[in-house]
Amino acid sequence: MEWLERPIFRGGPITSTSFQLSGGADIRPRLWQQQLIQLLRRRLDPASTAGRDVLVHAGPGAGKTLGALLSFRSMQAEGRLQHFMVFCHRTSILQQWRSSASRVGLELVEWTPDGDHRQADGWLVTYQGAGRQRLSLFEALAHWCPEGLLAIADEAHHLGVDPEEADGPIWGRTFLDLSQHCRLRLGLTGTPFRADNLAFCAARRVRVDNGGELVDQISPDLCVEPRELIAAGDVRPLEFRFQDGWVEHSREGLPDRDVSPLSAEQRESWRARNLRRAIRLSDSSSIALQLLLRARRQLAKVREHHPRAAGLVIARDIDHASSISRLLVEEGDRVDLVHSQDPEASQRLSAFEKGTADWLVSIDMCAEGFDAPRLRVVAYLTTVVTRSRFIQGITRAVRMSGERAATEAIPRDPSFIFAPADPLLMGYARSWACSEPYRIRTQAPDRAADEGVGTSWRGPSLPLEAVNDGAGAVIRMRTPELPSFLQR
Repeated sequence: MEWLERPIFRGGPITSTSFQLSGGADIRPRLWQQQLIQLLRRRLDPASTAGRDVLVHAGPGAGKTLGALLSFRSMQAEGRLQHFMVFCHRTSILQQWRSSASRVGLELVEWTPDGDHRQADGWLVTYQGAGRQRLSLFEALAHWCPEGLLAIADEAHHLGVDPEEADGPIWGRTFLDLSQHCRLRLGLTGTPFRADNLAFCAARRVRVDNGGELVDQISPDLCVEPRELIAAGDVRPLEFRFQDGWVEHSREGLPDRDVSPLSAEQRESWRARNLRRAIRLSDSSSIALQLLLRARRQLAKVREHHPRAAGLVIARDIDHASSISRLLVEEGDRVDLVHSQDPEASQRLSAFEKGTADWLVSIDMCAEGFDAPRLRVVAYLTTVVTRSRFIQGITRAVRMSGERAATEAIPRDPSFIFAPADPLLMGYARSWACSEPYRIRTQAPDRAADEGVGTSWRGPSLPLEAVNDGAGAVIRMRTPELPSFLQR
């Protein structure tokens, strides 16, 4: 069986419907958004037996939020759906959903137990908030026309479910409970996989033959690969600069030192230890320092053509982020430091896009859903090496603004990723723009699987160009390979 059939449709042609925005301008949905509208229409057909779970896998910048809202608006206009409920993983994403809904003429309100929101088109809640107020929300939904309700799970891969663990991930169990009477459940994700290989909600499971063994895997109903978005000019390509070097390890009580090459280390315990040392600003190898200096120089070059361009540094923890911020400030840069313990973190993130800071330094708040098209350089300086976290982090730099889209040719000018030359990270970079099947866990994972080690993530083999050799070398990587007529 083929993993994906894109698009998964049978029958008539896709119409090129246009929508009027709140400002009076018209918008024509992208091709995949038109396909989503047709897919939901087919699923809502009384004769359909395809089930009520629909999963969309589309990378950052594809327009998942707008696509979901336009699809609901079409179904509402046709009398197929009446209301929708949006579940998000972060409070910082709520405003983006409200703003997008307002643009297309929908009233989307944040649900509260004591509010009267029955006249609104949609309700908005975080997964955590839904869990805290599950009983009140369940009762409210029961009186809000559940037979005509669309449940939207933003970044649905957070909704892990394990049928063998009654006390398993609570977000998934809460979503299933609250959406059990909904007409349709629409899952949106940019990274449809989990480090623990659990299944997740709002996703269709299929059984495939994997080398003579039947295995279950998640099968998106609609898949839009980053390389397709790059070719269409909807997002930017990425170029990678992996900072290589030698890492020294001293042993307590012994005068000798062990030296290990960062990019070539195959022993997992040494690889992990190398990365921990490589991101230290004070380490004698200075890998992190060299990486930051090169990232600053790259940002200066980008600003020759994109004056408002900015950079993002993803740090290990708050102390690490503070040290990086101080270093950048000492170099004369304007820095916004944002972390989860900051009570004004959401406001700071929202202000960054319109602000003047050169760098945004954060830990884990600038991944999924964070929209800042002026980000053009990312420095990945954390020990988190799971596939999802790396791809979520680097793809903050692929988004296009309308202003830049009007002035740049296709393919767009690239953004740049700087990271230590960790073998796992370089492997993920090879295939970030391609979709891979996500196989569901059949047995308890070992510790290595939880750390993102030993996975089957294998993309097309793209060439690595080593510039110089030895300590301090930079490994350059361009992905994906574009058709020759699109290459410049």
